[in-house]
Amino acid sequence: MCGRFAITLPNDAMAQLFSARPANTLPAVPNFNVCPTNQVHVVRAGDSGRRLNPLRWGFLPHWYKSETAGPLLINARAETLADKPAFRAACRERRCLIVATGFYEWTKTEQGARLPWYIHRKDGAPIAFAGVWQDWGKDDARQGTCAIVTTAANRNLSVIHHRMPLILEPDEWPLWLGEVGRGAARLLQPGAEDVLEFYRVDPAVNSNRASGSNLIEPVPA
Repeated sequence: MCGRFAITLPNDAMAQLFSARPANTLPAVPNFNVCPTNQVHVVRAGDSGRRLNPLRWGFLPHWYKSETAGPLLINARAETLADKPAFRAACRERRCLIVATGFYEWTKTEQGARLPWYIHRKDGAPIAFAGVWQDWGKDDARQGTCAIVTTAANRNLSVIHHRMPLILEPDEWPLWLGEVGRGAARLLQPGAEDVLEFYRVDPAVNSNRASGSNLIEPVPA
């Protein structure tokens, strides 16, 4: 799964990397502790090209009467993405990329203490999570919402957690965004073993109020 992540890439650099036109309302960066319900950076494709927009992290199906009418859907399982009523249409028609620098996962000690790990690309490049999106609400309350697609963890990350975000490489972005026809379902599998690395970070990040670059500084394991 993915329940917290970091984004440090400047907005203009993000727009350039993804060849996307940026909105004027993008969230401030850097943010070393992006939490559910925060606005996140999302790349979507359209008739006029790619756009980089802010969307609420927490997918709201159209039948939700309020933002708290059901479970907080921050992740969508790849294995059931095409079948779950909440995500079925979005899987076919509303796929996106959610931009990150790295993400956090937790293990537990025998005493139950939660130990955070920071996971990032070995090559230092930004991460593009596969995502799905949904517009929700009416009139002035209308907003875009999204969820991160997750898969079974690859062997490398399975020592930390049994799930991981679906991470897409640049040559896969057009297919996932629907720019080059059908066949995106073949991307719904764990990525290469050698792309990511991880290290322990300070338990300060256990709080959703924590902030600052110290959150991604390594500490002794």
